[in-house]
Amino acid sequence: MRCPFCGHDDTQVKDSRPHEDGAAIRRRRICASCGQRFTTIERVQLRDLHVIKTDGRRVAFERDKLARSVRIALRKRPVDDERIERIVNGLVRKLEASGETDILSGDIGKLVMDTLREVDIVAYIRFASVHWDFRETKDFAAILESIPGTAEARAAAAGGRQDEAP
Repeated sequence: MRCPFCGHDDTQVKDSRPHEDGAAIRRRRICASCGQRFTTIERVQLRDLHVIKTDGRRVAFERDKLARSVRIALRKRPVDDERIERIVNGLVRKLEASGETDILSGDIGKLVMDTLREVDIVAYIRFASVHWDFRETKDFAAILESIPGTAEARAAAAGGRQDEAP
């Protein structure tokens, strides 16, 4: 492993521990040249995944990009960082287990939305608003109607009538 401080390629592992429920290994390293310490995290990668964008471009799958979008959707929601990591790990495992190396960006978005819908409805709506490019309030209303238990869904089931406030 190359030292991020001096670029020397001889570093020693001082400590290794399981990380993220055993899905990764955290290694503490020290550079033999400059003596600086740093941490690396190693994850199992079953296959190289590529994303087929809506415009047809084929780009390398970036786990960090997926994690960032999930974190943004879950920002200020009652979901801790450890659970977010488990969610992202689960999503990546599902993508790798699909057997496909080329995955449509829409399929990734749908998988994320299905997962977020089970975790947190607000995060689901946030992610969907970006994924489906909501432009008007009616777009939000349509998704709210599809969620059981929301006032809009109850009103739609009751024939468009909403309960009046007392």
